[in-house]
Amino acid sequence: MFTRETLTFLADLARNNRRDWFNENKQRYEDEVRGPALDFIRLMDERLEEISPHFRAVAKKVGGSLMRPYRDTRFSRDKTPYKLNIGIQFRHELGKDVHAPGFYVHIEPDACFLGAGIWRPDGRTLGRIRDAIVEQPGQWLDARDYPPFTATYALGGESLKTWPRGYDKNHPLIADLRRKDFIAISRFDQDIITEAGFLDYTMTGFGKAVPYMAFLCRALDLAC
Repeated sequence: MFTRETLTFLADLARNNRRDWFNENKQRYEDEVRGPALDFIRLMDERLEEISPHFRAVAKKVGGSLMRPYRDTRFSRDKTPYKLNIGIQFRHELGKDVHAPGFYVHIEPDACFLGAGIWRPDGRTLGRIRDAIVEQPGQWLDARDYPPFTATYALGGESLKTWPRGYDKNHPLIADLRRKDFIAISRFDQDIITEAGFLDYTMTGFGKAVPYMAFLCRALDLAC
């Protein structure tokens, strides 16, 4: 699967983030990045059911679990064309894009992590999660504070500066109700990706996030 050459390519890309350089090194990208990533996804497809039968590993160059390497520069001052990481999302079977509930692997030199949850949900989805926290605070706390989860993950993403409209600003869980993202991050050393046990490491990490993911799925009436 992944090798030191994977990280070397990403580091080289960071220094040469230009279309001409990428085109000249396209075979390196195929051999050292996309090929290993698709192999990893195929192996995960055989293992994900250990966690849940409702999340998918799809080994396709386009439209599958591997995220595209191109940046969306339309509304950004940074016009560099390529992402400097490998992004792999194992999203829920009913999810249509990166905003669906999912497990995530991020590979980037000195910035690798596992992720679980929902990134940038739309307003309706965000409201349903907030309502579930208000209506089932005990279940939320059981998921959020599950000891194996808290020992491995930290909640991240953006939050509102004030309380969301329609919710009590003095609610004891107002910090969670203010969240705009419900994602959890578990950082790890980049060298782990080159080890034979990286697949098992990923599965173990995802397993610790299952109660958290299950709460989010229940809030959205999704099987988990």
